[in-house]
Amino acid sequence: MKEETLELKLDFSKLIPVITQDINTKDVLFVAFANKKAYDNTLATRNATYWSRSRNELWEKGKTSGDYLKIKEIRINCEQNSLLYLVEPVKENACHTNRKSCYYRRIKDNQLEYI
Repeated sequence: MKEETLELKLDFSKLIPVITQDINTKDVLFVAFANKKAYDNTLATRNATYWSRSRNELWEKGKTSGDYLKIKEIRINCEQNSLLYLVEPVKENACHTNRKSCYYRRIKDNQLEYI
């Protein structure tokens, strides 16, 4: 594939990794996956939607919690095999642990610590 093309060539024969980032703070909120159905729902609703591998179902973020992530921009990498959702959170927390981001710990000296 010529990488400089403007032709969209998403291959939904596999799940596509999606990095979700707060457009204002630039914090990475989490990484999830999308299939064609999730991607199409994201475009239609402008709410970040994914394919839940653990539940094996469509997951529109915020549908049950109210923690919607409004799509502001979607970017694609050079090989068109991953996406970046730039979002604006409707509430403060994107993680199911009631934290702003799923990346709330760091590894230091091979141990976990809260940030």
